[in-house]
Order: sequence, then C-alpha cells, then structure tokens
Amino acid sequence: MAHPLPGTPLYVHVPFCVHKCPYCDFFSIEGAGQDPEALVDTLLAEAARAAPQAPRTVFLGGGTPSYLAPETLARLLTGLDARTGYRASAVEVTLECNPESLTAEKVELLADHGVGRLSIGVQSLDPATLAFFERPHGPDEALAALELARSGPIAAFSADLIHGSPTEPAETFAANLRRVLELEPHHISAYSLIYEPGTPLHERLARGEFEPQDEEGELAGLELTRATLRSAGYDQYEVSNFSSNGNHCEHNINYWHNGDYVGIGPSAVSHVAGRRFGNARSLARWTRGVQDEDGAPNWEERLAPRARLGETWWLGLRLLAGLDPEQARHTAGWPGAGGDSASATPDPCLELANRLVEEGHLVHDAGRYRLAESSLDLADHVGRRFLA
Repeated sequence: MAHPLPGTPLYVHVPFCVHKCPYCDFFSIEGAGQDPEALVDTLLAEAARAAPQAPRTVFLGGGTPSYLAPETLARLLTGLDARTGYRASAVEVTLECNPESLTAEKVELLADHGVGRLSIGVQSLDPATLAFFERPHGPDEALAALELARSGPIAAFSADLIHGSPTEPAETFAANLRRVLELEPHHISAYSLIYEPGTPLHERLARGEFEPQDEEGELAGLELTRATLRSAGYDQYEVSNFSSNGNHCEHNINYWHNGDYVGIGPSAVSHVAGRRFGNARSLARWTRGVQDEDGAPNWEERLAPRARLGETWWLGLRLLAGLDPEQARHTAGWPGAGGDSASATPDPCLELANRLVEEGHLVHDAGRYRLAESSLDLADHVGRRFLA
C-alpha cells in the first residue's frame, strides 16, 4: 500500500446533521441519538494510521461538521493537528457548516484552531424552497450566519446555493443571490439541483408529486446566475464555483486536477499513487474497519492509464482554465509522459479533444484545451465523452 506523501490534501468526513436533506446523496445521518465523542475517537484513530503529515489543505465536510459541540470540535481539531501538523503546513483549512448550528462561540473556536475558511450551506433564501429542501433553517438564520462569518475572525467564507428548484424560478433565485452578495462572501458555489437516484426527492419525482423545472428554465437559471455573479465582480473558475479576489477553493482544485488526497471518516474516499479506495458508507462498519488491525478499506480500484487519462480530462475540463495535455498525461501516468516524445504512446484523448474543438465545444489556446463559453452548460456531457 502506497503511503501518502507529506503535503497530500486531507478530507475529514463528519456525517451528522440536524436533518437529512431529501436531495443529498452523500453519506449523512441525523445526529440525534448518535455518539459524537465516539466518532471523534475513531476519526483520530484513523488519522493516526492513515492521514498524511503536513497536509497542504484540510477540508472538514459532511454531513455538518458545525453540528458538533464546541468542546467536541476543539478535541477533533487539536487531535488532528497533533497527528498531522496541519496548522503549520496547510495553506487552507475549510469547515462546512449550516446556519442553524453556526454560533459566535464556534467561529471564535474554529479560528483559534487554524480554520481559515467557512463553507456555509445556505442553499436558498426562498421560504418555499427551503421547505421543499427540508432545510432546518429559515432565510433570516441563513443571512445571520453569513453576517457572523463576515464579521468574525475567520479570513474567508463561502455560500453554497442550489438553483433549479421547481419552487424557485430563475428570477427569484437571482434576486436572492443578490441578497447574499450584499454580505460580500469571498466565494460562491452555485449548483444545479440534481435528482440523485436513491434519494427521497428522486422518489417523489418518480411518483409524480411535483413537476421539475423544464430545460428552458434550468438554462435560464444557469445564465442568470453567471451574469449576476460576473456583474458583481466574481470570477467563474469552475463550472459551479465563483470567487472574488482570487479566493478559489484550493482543496477542491486539487480534485479537479485529479491529484492525490486522503479521506478519513465513514464513506470517505482516498486517491494515492493511482489507487482509489474508500471507507464503508456506514458508521458501524467504518468503526469496525478502523478498529481492525488490518485496516483494509471497504473497496478499492486501480485504474489503467487510459482510464486515468480520460478521468483527468473529464475533471480538468470543469475548470474554466482547462488543462494542458502534457500535464494530464503526467498525472495519469501515461507511457512516455514527460520524456522523449518519439517514444511516447499516442494520446487517445487528443483526437477527441480536437474533434470537440471542430464541433465548437472546446477551445484550443496556448497549448491548453478548455470549454467554449457556449458549452459551459454541457460540461458533464462533454467531459464524460473522455471516459468512454
């Protein structure tokens, strides 16, 4: 098993939430009746075994990490630093939070433990949409949480939003987005609503309980979201992510570059030296796995270079800067990458990329390939063609 190199980014999964949202496909469970202290014990045990030293970035996600009580959060962060030294090494430490569980005390505590970035799950300011999403907070709580982040000691904060709900037309979403922008977040993540198979919202849709937005409405929402954020001075650096003054999410950029990372916690996934492996999507099974002396992951795969190359293109094209084919070959471990071009194996993705340029979906400029402006809404469709 390849051990993660020092500097490898670290993800920490905290699965507890006040309520499980019906659109959520991540592993999360309602925290009532659970044992947060036992969760932290197991996370720290796994960190001692598997976490990288001196991680360049740290991201605590979930679930809702801010669900944890202040003393529990402090114990988790103190223990992680003792096992990884992240406070001396990380250029970015992010913690996801929801409005109903973010308090001034927690903001101060998180800042004291080296957290420099909050990612706040606003999702919407529309009461009907918050009810449709079964969010445990209202618009006023969301705005209060953003103000708490803005006025507190943590350097940067992001607001996460979801557009495309059948309850919130594009114009209403854009108006609410402008209200969020009045609080000057450093970063905005604006995702399209996806009805993931297996989620309660997908089941409700299949039963015909509501009509989704039509394609015209979804496209209008995407265009209006981009226009609103760009006019406010935000740079769109990824299909769904916007930042002001260069406040990109460094941790997520590493994912889009198909870089190495280590994940700890139930359902967390790691990618180390071409090997991808993950933990059980179950609190009990993950706990038993960490306690097992063997410490084997719940599943693993090692992709062949061709599959890794296609995956690198698929992910990299989500970035508006696109990707450099030579760097993609190096990341994928493509035969001959970085060496004598005469002995290199032909790159099968270049033929497809050039065909997509001819079709108008990609732009080839200064040695890089990127999505054409007109194809931003087709990012998944275009990117997935490289996975074939």
